[in-house]
Amino acid sequence: MRIFSGIRPTAKLHIGNYLGAMKQWLELQEKEECIFCIVDLHAITTPYNQVELQKDIFELAVEYFASGLNPAKSVIFIQSAVKEHTELAWLLGTITPLGELKRMTQFKEKAKKHPEYINAGLLNYPLLMAADILLYQTDLVPVGKDQQQHVELAREIARRFNRKFGKVFKEPEVLLPKVGAKIMSLDNPKKKMSKTDNPKGCIELFARPTEIRRRIMAAVTDPGKEIKYSPAKKPGISNLLTIYSLFSEKSIKELEKDFKDKGYEEFKKSLTELLIKSLESFQRKRKELLKREVYIKEILEKGTKKARIIAQSTMQEVRKKMGLV
Repeated sequence: MRIFSGIRPTAKLHIGNYLGAMKQWLELQEKEECIFCIVDLHAITTPYNQVELQKDIFELAVEYFASGLNPAKSVIFIQSAVKEHTELAWLLGTITPLGELKRMTQFKEKAKKHPEYINAGLLNYPLLMAADILLYQTDLVPVGKDQQQHVELAREIARRFNRKFGKVFKEPEVLLPKVGAKIMSLDNPKKKMSKTDNPKGCIELFARPTEIRRRIMAAVTDPGKEIKYSPAKKPGISNLLTIYSLFSEKSIKELEKDFKDKGYEEFKKSLTELLIKSLESFQRKRKELLKREVYIKEILEKGTKKARIIAQSTMQEVRKKMGLV
């Protein structure tokens, strides 16, 4: 099956990105045909620093590879290098009702957060995401829970196009992690972990040990001392249990048993050591790859060439079905 997913180069990767999406990517690239993208065109729909954008793109590519993405097993490229993404987004916009775009949760949230930056690109973000996915005849889209609504819209757009013009697109399925589809902020466990929205509630994937220790020890917990998974009643410790479970590959039930009659401080210290040990190799690889700019750019160019072949083939069929030259 063909897999497609991507991340915006707006901030350094954090453990929420890794557990919510990238951990799945690493497993999928071992057995499926994977295409992973740096979605820079999505990044410019919210306030960004244009002077730093190319640096951010390069650093995200480095972090992709340092995290375990393998260019020998996956196609990895920069979205804006394949012009068919924007062409297809425009064409899909002609068959998508405006009301469907206005109902998107992320549009409402981002418009509320950046009232001075409500632009047509932000409204059309789901169209570009649908184009990203449909362009590659994608079967599965591994994403975090916050992107599920966008994938469902892509499915509806594919159905609508196929009914109106004839069969071109596959209807992609969303692939959510069984655990950790949405990792929450460390200082507000009722909100999603987001480096952009709340840096203090995040742990970067390449954070120093001192920073990891500081963030975990300061993480919000709940009344009482019991290490018990209950998102409604104990959102803080439940979020930490989820993170511990995913990095240790132990079930939450096992962890509850391991930490029975132990307090939050002991649990947090154990989680801190686990994270430091788990992320050490990522940090080492990132440091090495930052020195190899030419190598990184060569990988991305090879990925772009492979992506273009698939994208051009799809667009040729789309134009033909729509009556375009």
